[in-house]
Amino acid sequence: MKINHYVFGASGHAKVVLDILIFNQINVTAIVDDDPKFETLFDIPVIKTKAFSVFNPSKFIIAIGNNVVRKEIVAKNAFHYLKAIHNDAAISSFSSIGEGSVVMAKAVINADAKIGKHCIINSGSVIEHDCVLSDYVHVSPNASLAGNVTVGEGVHIGIGASVIQGVTIGKWATIGAGAVIIADVPDFAVVVGNPGKIIKSKSNE
Repeated sequence: MKINHYVFGASGHAKVVLDILIFNQINVTAIVDDDPKFETLFDIPVIKTKAFSVFNPSKFIIAIGNNVVRKEIVAKNAFHYLKAIHNDAAISSFSSIGEGSVVMAKAVINADAKIGKHCIINSGSVIEHDCVLSDYVHVSPNASLAGNVTVGEGVHIGIGASVIQGVTIGKWATIGAGAVIIADVPDFAVVVGNPGKIIKSKSNE
């Protein structure tokens, strides 16, 4: 039985996700977007969300970089999700990756690392052994997590950031580009610099 595959979002991030799916010979039926700027992307039709209806059986992937928006879409829709994993990523057979997650080129996911659902492991990032990432986490390009790092739901780790071993990063925290994290980070904190310092909390946002 044919399965229809759909991508939510028609942004630059979606282009990378589509590239992975196409290389893996997954035929994408259509791209769904709230406000499409064009009719096709990589020759795949782009459909406005309001005009979209599901034809079963179907699988989806959310190609939107904003962690909050990805969670909102999942909460509103009882879809089945697929993964998008680049063939040039190095992934241990002893690791696990949740549904809806995306792993970009040159990313490394080492032994006993656990990646949650709807995460983004971006180009060249490193997730070392025994790391645990909750759902909706985004690890930006060239960011590195040493062993035994725990990352809460919805965390965004900026491009080129480094996290030493054993650190816990609380839910919905933001780690700035190039930051060096050497101590635990509380929920909702925004941390920048080397060594990382909290500059504000998003708990009221």
